[in-house]
Amino acid sequence: MWPSVLYRDAETARRFLTAVLGFTETMTVRGEDGTTIEHAELLWPEGGGVMYGTRGTSHGGSEEGGAGTLYVVTADPDAVYRRAVEAGATITDKPYDTDYGSRNVGIADPEGHVWIFGTYAGAPAP
Repeated sequence: MWPSVLYRDAETARRFLTAVLGFTETMTVRGEDGTTIEHAELLWPEGGGVMYGTRGTSHGGSEEGGAGTLYVVTADPDAVYRRAVEAGATITDKPYDTDYGSRNVGIADPEGHVWIFGTYAGAPAP
């Protein structure tokens, strides 16, 4: 599954998602102006990825929209937390343990989308 997140300022989001959270940039499609990000893809080093772009572009849907929450599986949420704190990111939830065995941390990106990094990789298939 590849969730897609829309931003008013996708360039700032790109810098935050790569430099602070640790995603790897793999593809960026810019608009005719050469700066607007119409569509981009980032990989998470431990598997999976996310697509993102600028609101209101041909790939980015409408100008409207709200913040969402995304969950990213990681073996070390505390390391992601430390990077985010060092970068001055907004922490929505300090590292905590859940009753279902996950270690999680919540971090808001510059436009308010909350990224939960946790050790829970989902229930096994039946």
